[in-house]
Amino acid sequence: MLFNLANILTLSRIAVIAPIVGLFFFFDQDWARWTAFGLYAFACVTDFFDGYVARSMNMVSPLGRFLDPIADKLLIAAIIGMLAAVGGLPGLAILPGVVILLREITVSGLREFLAEVRVGMPVSSLAKWKTTMQMLAFGFLIVGPASPDLIPSQLIGEGLVWAAAILTIVTGFDYLRAGLRHMTGDGEGTR
Repeated sequence: MLFNLANILTLSRIAVIAPIVGLFFFFDQDWARWTAFGLYAFACVTDFFDGYVARSMNMVSPLGRFLDPIADKLLIAAIIGMLAAVGGLPGLAILPGVVILLREITVSGLREFLAEVRVGMPVSSLAKWKTTMQMLAFGFLIVGPASPDLIPSQLIGEGLVWAAAILTIVTGFDYLRAGLRHMTGDGEGTR
């Protein structure tokens, strides 16, 4: 079924990207940051539930397997670009954003290559932690100066984005090392 619940959740993650970015660029007010955060939080929740629903309700589909990683990459790339454009990743904090983007693009290309040689690349548990760290970091950075004075959202977000970048490097290296075995002919099942 083309539009099952799991695929609708994934598509909704793509659909909220433009409103999140629009709120940031057209409204420089606290309510806009909180609304963007709410939409972002919704997108993060759908990232968990689309896969859970697909597996538990037997709704795994080729469309879902195609759309899920694309929705993830589009959301992360848009958030990093938006934060970079409005100063939400100031100074050296732009570096972990770039590291995260580079890893996402590299792993996507690696997955595409491995799919051609019919080798699966499952998501590691460390990569799931990396994703969680990213989600938290970008959530704090979206709220930024709109947070209550007691919660230094910008500082917390910047610390978490550095931690996410470190996990990004580790998991990216793990995936690349596993993929290189198949690219160089040292892996099982290579041509």
